[in-house]
Amino acid sequence: MANLRTAMDSAFWDQPISSSQTLEGCAYSIPGDPFPLEVTRASKALRVQQLSLLGNGFPLGTIPSFSPTSTKDLGSFSLQSLFLKLTNHNGWLGLIGQFRPKKLISSIKGEFTNADEFEWPAFKDVAKHVFDKSIYSLGFFSQLSLSSSSVLLSTERHGDKRRPRYKMMLWHELPDHDITLEASWPGLFLDHKGKYWDVPESISLDMSSLPSKSGFRYRFGVHKNGGYPQPVNTLNGEVPCALMPGLCAKAAFSYEKSKDFWRHKDEIDDTAEKTDKGKVWRPFDMRLQEPHAAISGIIGGTSAAWFGGSESSPSTELHVDMDTSISTKKRSPLNADLFGSVCYTFQHGRFAKLYGDLTRVDARLDICSASSLAKRVYNIFRRSSFSNADNPLSSPKLSLILQQQVAGPIMVRVDSKFSLGSSSGKQGPHVEDLICSLSYSLRLLRSGKVVAWYSPKRKEGMVELRLFEF
Repeated sequence: MANLRTAMDSAFWDQPISSSQTLEGCAYSIPGDPFPLEVTRASKALRVQQLSLLGNGFPLGTIPSFSPTSTKDLGSFSLQSLFLKLTNHNGWLGLIGQFRPKKLISSIKGEFTNADEFEWPAFKDVAKHVFDKSIYSLGFFSQLSLSSSSVLLSTERHGDKRRPRYKMMLWHELPDHDITLEASWPGLFLDHKGKYWDVPESISLDMSSLPSKSGFRYRFGVHKNGGYPQPVNTLNGEVPCALMPGLCAKAAFSYEKSKDFWRHKDEIDDTAEKTDKGKVWRPFDMRLQEPHAAISGIIGGTSAAWFGGSESSPSTELHVDMDTSISTKKRSPLNADLFGSVCYTFQHGRFAKLYGDLTRVDARLDICSASSLAKRVYNIFRRSSFSNADNPLSSPKLSLILQQQVAGPIMVRVDSKFSLGSSSGKQGPHVEDLICSLSYSLRLLRSGKVVAWYSPKRKEGMVELRLFEF
């Protein structure tokens, strides 16, 4: 069923969201925003590992993606490829390149259109356009594994950007906990409106408990923002309070339970079929092999304390640079809140036959902030003129996930999110987000698939390899 743990992970700064804005293939959600759609969670496989496998199925090993840029002449379409990968038993090195063909094609077309004839100077101008650095991006990634620890170092440079990106990640496994240290210069974050923000310095240190049979889970950590956030590919906007400079200590807990109404358990005689060649025919995805109907829920709470920064400053307008004007609201130095989600899942079929063997629906209701919802209800009953509609957390969110087998391992999926109240100038229930995807399951990986998704709201899409996701 839908991963309810996003409810607690959304309270921290290191929840990865799939994004084609970086060669790494991910950005991060922002604490204080509504829970992101399930399909937006980044793949568990690193981008270098994805391209290494995906390159075998695409012409010349190039994988397409779409992402808006600050200059329209570059276009949204780009091609990525893995140029180099060196591996050993302790780690690997990888080099990813990206090319945006629109500007090059239009420039070459313009040169020969304006030229009277095919002369040598025209070809020299074409070479100049080929070496235009703005159409290229390059990323270097490395990972080193030592016993129960792993370190990831990366840097990437986009030709149309002024500054490179640097990132360091450290994972350490304990018997019952995971410790994660992340540092980015700058850190890329995605808000609920589909806008990206660059935070000059973003450092997080977290400890989280491993999932337990009881369903109880907790997490705590500290986060530091350095420098003022800047909008990416836009000139103005309202900065999320969670991205403003300062040091934050945060703790969260959650309790999760699920109950089956009915479930058809996997039986060897039903799902394993022998062909004429003696091979065994099994489901395309082991996580989708049991038809069932179930309900699950999660409830939890968060608390945070901010130190330094602008927690006590009034609403103000910040001029980040000569061309950008952004505003921010007051941030409370201390806050605590409750959240909760409930999800109903229905699945028909085992995803093993060639046709008509999978139809699945997940309906999830999220209460992102109990305090914001309570204030909204209180104001309604008081018939107060004060409106809490501008707070995106004050309305319950309904997420629907529809999955349908097309043929064999090919499946179409639609993720949508509805706000059940008025918000941001929209009256009544309305659609907040929608993402469409097409996937091809890889039976040899047991629960792996190639996913191509597109987000109309963000106007971007990409092809990914995902492992062990429903």
